[in-house]
Amino acid sequence: MIVREYNANDLERIIWIWNEVVEEGAAFPQEEFLDPAAGKAFFESQSYCGVAENEGEIAGLYILHPNNIGRCGHIGNASYAVASPRRGEHIGEKMVMDSIEQARRLGFSLIQFNAVVSSNIHARHLYERLGFVPLGTVPRGFRMKDGHYEDIRLYYYEL
Repeated sequence: MIVREYNANDLERIIWIWNEVVEEGAAFPQEEFLDPAAGKAFFESQSYCGVAENEGEIAGLYILHPNNIGRCGHIGNASYAVASPRRGEHIGEKMVMDSIEQARRLGFSLIQFNAVVSSNIHARHLYERLGFVPLGTVPRGFRMKDGHYEDIRLYYYEL
């Protein structure tokens, strides 16, 4: 398994993986699916987009960009998506580690996660094991696909 920068040949697969997570409605705040044109524009607009590839198959992706603008632009933000059949293979961990290195390379001094859904226990355990520090909880901060609300957790990592 390697993690590398995405290229145009990866777009169809990463759009599919992204839309799979959006459809599940339990992790990403987005509700709209990406079509090929919107997906191309979205992934090109990121500071960095990485893919996890194993023997030519794209199993996951991540995006990295500033968390805010101006005086807060030194703080990065990232989102990760793993294709459902490949979950549990530590692909997310490889992508998080790569995103930390890419964030350093791009000059970010921190990474902040704004909305880790409390029930996303695998992600929370991974982030905490890798040294991300929990900042607090926003009660009922995420509307799940079925309409109920769950708390979100905020995390940061000093680069």
